[in-house]
Amino acid sequence: MPDQFSLYGNPLQPADARKAADWQEMFRRKFSYDPDESYDLSLVDNDYLGPIFGLKSIVRDGEGDPIESDSGVVLGTVRMGFGHYRIAMAGASAARAMGFTPLWLDLLSIPGITSDVINWWNTRYSWFSRLSQRSSFFNEHVWEAVTTGNKTLPGVAWLLNNYAAGWPWRFLKANARDFRMSELFGPMHNALPDDIPILTAHMWNCMGAVAGGMTNVVDMVFDNWPMAFQLTEGAKHGVQSPSGYYGFRIMNGFDEDDRILKPVPGDALYYVGHHVDHELVENIEADCTRRLDRMNDHQPRRFLLTMGGAGAQRDLFKAIIEHAIPMIQRDDVALFVNLGDHADNWTWLRKQLGGHVDRVRLHNTWEKTRALADEIRTRPASGLHVFLYDNIFHAVYSTNYLMRVVDVLITKPSELAFYPVPKIFNERVGGHEAWGAIRAAELGDGTIETRTIPRTLQAIDLLTYEEDLLDMYCDAIVANKSIGVYDGAYRCVALATGREWIRETP
Repeated sequence: MPDQFSLYGNPLQPADARKAADWQEMFRRKFSYDPDESYDLSLVDNDYLGPIFGLKSIVRDGEGDPIESDSGVVLGTVRMGFGHYRIAMAGASAARAMGFTPLWLDLLSIPGITSDVINWWNTRYSWFSRLSQRSSFFNEHVWEAVTTGNKTLPGVAWLLNNYAAGWPWRFLKANARDFRMSELFGPMHNALPDDIPILTAHMWNCMGAVAGGMTNVVDMVFDNWPMAFQLTEGAKHGVQSPSGYYGFRIMNGFDEDDRILKPVPGDALYYVGHHVDHELVENIEADCTRRLDRMNDHQPRRFLLTMGGAGAQRDLFKAIIEHAIPMIQRDDVALFVNLGDHADNWTWLRKQLGGHVDRVRLHNTWEKTRALADEIRTRPASGLHVFLYDNIFHAVYSTNYLMRVVDVLITKPSELAFYPVPKIFNERVGGHEAWGAIRAAELGDGTIETRTIPRTLQAIDLLTYEEDLLDMYCDAIVANKSIGVYDGAYRCVALATGREWIRETP
């Protein structure tokens, strides 16, 4: 019934339940939803990541290979920024290492209600995310409140909350609206074998899979700030931190009046550790040793600067690059800038570089990137390098590949906060990202969040000209590996398949 909705025994107010049903009905009408629509799904080779870890893509109405449940693990994801793709790639890499064939299912790549709804959402989220970086007022007084679930919303945020599907995302009503919306994705998921293991990198994938009757659903939970819309009754959830686990377990703050809620059952929630690619985890000791060897050899410090899928933070990028150019000229720094698949950002950056543009070495294919990384793994690096791709797969995975051969990653505290590489955290995009930086800082593999440009530049100088921080971060990364901090992707595969991950002793 439209006026009934509960999550793990916690009922939603009837008025909010009706709004959730109305939200679904809006999408039904807007995109002429047909509940009896059939989906012919099959497998084709993924041209981008297939050669790297055997990835195959699930497509609609193709003439590919059949989907079988005994050897494959589905990676359900959606392009909304780069973070959800990155989580799914970690799951794919771990699944491959554990003997399974990873099967890629991007809801945006399936024509129909899934791509219609998510394209509608993605356009709005990206716009708000970019606006938060262009307007300090909007970021402080609207976006922070919306993305953290601050109950005291200013007027503009209150309007946005009521317009945009029950934001803030922290409360139960947001879960209800997302679930009702994602029920429309059920028929597509119903075309998959019910018992095939599926790891989901976004709650819409998870909710759609459960709505479609799938029985081995594990959600690789993103971020480190529990929000109600990340939970799906009927799935298992792999949470990346103990604090996140406790927050989800008690549904901390998920009620708008801060009432005590019934906890999430223990068999629905698991602390698994960080979602990280097998290739990175396996080589942690060797990569950290090389970082310290380069430091002791006084080689230029290698920084990797990443621009996320929303394409925000251009002023910060400009300031970092301008600050780094004299350091590059002195051979104090080698700077690697990944623009992802945003060609317009390269057009912008060329203008900002002015007379320094001739210093740039552009790498615009995966082959060039891999060749560079493999070359400098054991040889010195210098200069200013820019990376740009024509597809999202290489745009995302190139950062993963490059971080093995750099000394420091400069990033907002998104999903990259959980990766085993020394990190400088620049300003977050949305309040929900703050706890990613807190997690890394306390684990000892990254700075605190540097919320202004001068503080980010200060961190770059410290990590360039001093040795204590890099040494501390590398030691912490090796120690964290020894206690399983970075094993989240393996453990999620194990939850979905029943096959345990056993690391070989070095």
